[in-house]
Amino acid sequence: MVADGQQVEAVKDLTQGAGADVVLDFVAEQGAENDGFTMTRPAGSYFVIGYGGTLTIPTLDIISTERNIIGNIVGTYNDLAELMALAQQGRVTLHTKTYPLDAATDALHDLDAGNVRGRAILVP
Repeated sequence: MVADGQQVEAVKDLTQGAGADVVLDFVAEQGAENDGFTMTRPAGSYFVIGYGGTLTIPTLDIISTERNIIGNIVGTYNDLAELMALAQQGRVTLHTKTYPLDAATDALHDLDAGNVRGRAILVP
């Protein structure tokens, strides 16, 4: 899905107005963090993986819809800064495997089975 300003409406359309069961937000800044939560259906889960922005949600909206907000971190900010320096020096090799968006289930099965080295990337 393209973030063209209509992404929240597009998710609502795809889910017949309900919203997504799960949103994985690898950006979490410049408005994506608020859009990500808005895209999540009641009792759904919003996973914040990227960071830099500020999530502004009335607590009543969280409680009344029983939505979950889960933060994920792989290392510290200093770890990230060190990783970026190593990448700039050409000392980091990225391992990725791409899947078309309609093969998302295959990607999840491969991840679960340990058949993906590095990152699995869904391509719309």
